[in-house]
Amino acid sequence: MALTRRTLIGSMAAGSALATLPDLTAPAPATAASPPGDVVGKITVGYQGWFSCPGDGAPIGGWWHWSRDRFQPPSPANTTIVSWPDLRDYTHGYTTAYPDLGNGQPAQLFSSYDQQTVDTHFRWMQEHGCDTAALQRFNPFGDEGPTRDAMTVKVRSAAERFGRKFYIMYDVTGWTSMQSQIKQDWTTKMSAHTASPAYARQNGRPVVCVWGFGFDDDGRPFAPAPCLDVVQWFKAQGCYVIGGVPTYWRQGINDSRPGFGEVYRAFNMISPWMVGRTGTLDGLDWFHTNVNVPDLADCAAHGIDYQPCVMPGDLSAGHRRHGDFYWRHLYNLTRLGAQGLYVSMFDEFNEGNQIAKTSETQASTPAGAGIRALDEDGTACSSDYYLRITADGGRMFKGQLPLTPVRPTPPVTGGGPPPSGNLAAGRPATASSQHGPYVAGNAVDGDRGSYWETTNNAFPQWWQVDLGAGHPVNRLVLAVPAGWEARTQTISVQGSVDGSSFSTLVATTGIRFDPATGNTATVALPATPTRHVRVTVTGNTAWPAAQLSQVEVYAAGGTPTPPTAPGNLTVTGRTATSVSLTWSASTDADGVAGYQVRQGTTTVASVSGTSTTVTGLSPATGYTFTVVALDPAGTSSPPSNAVTVTTDPAAQTDLARGRPTAQSSQTQSYGSANVVDGNPDSYWESANNAFPQWVRVDLGAAGTIGRVVLRLPPAAAWSARTQTLSVQGSADGNGWSDLVASAGRRFDPATGNQVTLTFPAASARYVRVHVTGNTGWPAGQLSQLEVYPA
Repeated sequence: MALTRRTLIGSMAAGSALATLPDLTAPAPATAASPPGDVVGKITVGYQGWFSCPGDGAPIGGWWHWSRDRFQPPSPANTTIVSWPDLRDYTHGYTTAYPDLGNGQPAQLFSSYDQQTVDTHFRWMQEHGCDTAALQRFNPFGDEGPTRDAMTVKVRSAAERFGRKFYIMYDVTGWTSMQSQIKQDWTTKMSAHTASPAYARQNGRPVVCVWGFGFDDDGRPFAPAPCLDVVQWFKAQGCYVIGGVPTYWRQGINDSRPGFGEVYRAFNMISPWMVGRTGTLDGLDWFHTNVNVPDLADCAAHGIDYQPCVMPGDLSAGHRRHGDFYWRHLYNLTRLGAQGLYVSMFDEFNEGNQIAKTSETQASTPAGAGIRALDEDGTACSSDYYLRITADGGRMFKGQLPLTPVRPTPPVTGGGPPPSGNLAAGRPATASSQHGPYVAGNAVDGDRGSYWETTNNAFPQWWQVDLGAGHPVNRLVLAVPAGWEARTQTISVQGSVDGSSFSTLVATTGIRFDPATGNTATVALPATPTRHVRVTVTGNTAWPAAQLSQVEVYAAGGTPTPPTAPGNLTVTGRTATSVSLTWSASTDADGVAGYQVRQGTTTVASVSGTSTTVTGLSPATGYTFTVVALDPAGTSSPPSNAVTVTTDPAAQTDLARGRPTAQSSQTQSYGSANVVDGNPDSYWESANNAFPQWVRVDLGAAGTIGRVVLRLPPAAAWSARTQTLSVQGSADGNGWSDLVASAGRRFDPATGNQVTLTFPAASARYVRVHVTGNTGWPAGQLSQLEVYPA
């Protein structure tokens, strides 16, 4: 059976979201082909709604989409999911065969067929700025058809109840009679739902999406003519038609079949797929420059709206970086000027890229099952964190928040530490105004390098935090970034129990911030029961605005003792774009919650252990790093010793990255485009038991080359193997000569499952790897083919 777009993406090395960013100068936003509607100017989320459980009444029966064998309960050996939902908002759960949760409670899952589940999801959408839901609809003429029909009714009801929009998104995967049956389904069933006030409309027309035309795999073998017929038919029905298309639709290469240009440009809106294409920040930036920017220009030239896919990242593969991956994607596509955003996905627990509420820790995850919770990289995140990021990203997309590459959403907002700690850490913060990306939340994020700053020349200004409950607050610690010059800010402090009526706790006074004393100041308060603390600023001797990088609030009886400084910070490795560091652990009476690696005053990595690799750096550039430890209340230690290191010179550019490919054959969806996508976990595999086989790349122009790097996926599951292969070059793709003679090449996971081959400088436009044997599998296999100049 052909793999679908839900094929899991493999893990990639984690890195820092705030590592040095490239020059991200935003192009002028393209003019939208359509005015704002229910998809243009809106945040759309993909909604599966495809989970069912025995006893929920769903016609399909069993553990639909929870288990491989849906007639047996899900367990570690019988599962299709890689993430675990947080069930606290659901009224009913279904007990599985997974081990109990870490907290001893039974491991239960939800059913999408329960109306309360759908209502809960759409309430979350309402609360977090998700405007429109794209309801997935697969071949309804199979056994899932009746359940899908019923789910449409449930989604319509919830959308109407919670003021959201929805539209039908047909997925044509495996639908062999698609051309006639999709028309029949729309005419006899789905078009009736357009009468709902909740059904999405754009340009006054009901929205419908068709996902899967043009993909180069066995599951979607349709020729261009029937696909174009379907698009034109829907438009003739008066619909606004969105195309869920391959990543490389515009060029007709890699994941896109050639010859589909007329089909793609018949759509009213283009929404290219991105899941599985990258799991790194550098990868997102590469796609922005090399794919998104020219995609948008092409759409603008043809009067098509552009709705790129935005991803939170695969939690199971460690891509999320506690929200920084998702924010970078939201930021890149907002600065691009896209007409709409498609979040993939809302409830996709099968591939780990869901934004719906997810287990926070192993205490709420089946014990020993190997499923990652949101704190998988050592950073505590509330279960609703990715919904909250979606809300903030939506506001940025709509111009309600300033465009910023710095994530404004704190990982945790609820609960709060005990009264002996910093009560303000991670709590909701607001302000009278903010300047650019310097938002109120920066003063409670634990990062001394980020800060809140108000509109200039407009005193008075105020900053406020909600502690979540009343406490006998008796002390504030205020700070500005450690490297700033001395200044005095004129400040008063007010408190409130209800957020409406405030009383003065400290009268107006000048507060001195001096780098000689750490640019911090302690303000004593009367021990007054307070929930809302407000700091009002009426003057600043160094800048015509209020500025605070940290506000810590303590209650009577609490005396925070910071952790000891990390010791022996050492550089353990470097490349052109990364530096690896290690240090000795800190100690603290309440335990050490984690560490922040800082470059000057900017936090570039947050980790739970005593080593990390800072990525995204510039080649041949000097950097200075320190490390601080944080206790559970967010109190930071003194900095470690500083280390200064210069990155290596720039590495040579991989000439094959993203270029057109071809192959002698492929198995299922393991096509040749996978060898140039930058993802080490995707791969090309030829037909089995049919040597010889080959895969090739077109470099676009003849050039002098001298080295190729061949890779297999690095996971240990790819056991060592020897492939007999040669490397060939060609000027025209017809006549070939050997660059490297045929020989056995050893791929071993102990050495990264890669082989580097050098050869005398040669001119070639086409490079081909010719495989005649493989001791590990009866086929040719490569995950990456990299080509470098001589």
